Amino acid sequence: MPLIAQILIALIAALHLYICWLEMFAWESRGPNTFRSLPRDLFAPTKVLAANQGLYNAFLAAGLIWSLLIGDPVWARNVAWFFLGCVAVAGAYGAATAGRKILFVQTVPAVLAWLATLL
Repeated sequence: MPLIAQILIALIAALHLYICWLEMFAWESRGPNTFRSLPRDLFAPTKVLAANQGLYNAFLAAGLIWSLLIGDPVWARNVAWFFLGCVAVAGAYGAATAGRKILFVQTVPAVLAWLATLL
């Protein structure tokens, strides 16, 4: 894979590790500052739901990191495409249901990284 693709994939993986940490471990402390559209009183009762979402973000990050560790370039690209596709779809769904900002935080970077794998 081209170096730019690897860098973008690593950055997207890091973003999803951050989201994982935020949703699993800092939902009540940092969550209200990040997700300002939610009323503060919803963070405590939704802690378990957020932790579940955080775990899914960890799986996305793990898949992207895995794609960077695979020695065979074709297999690495295929794994990267799958997980970047998952990120893009999750971002598009989030943008449609939760807020448009998610499109620019998740979907656009995933599509750019996917395109970079074609270089």
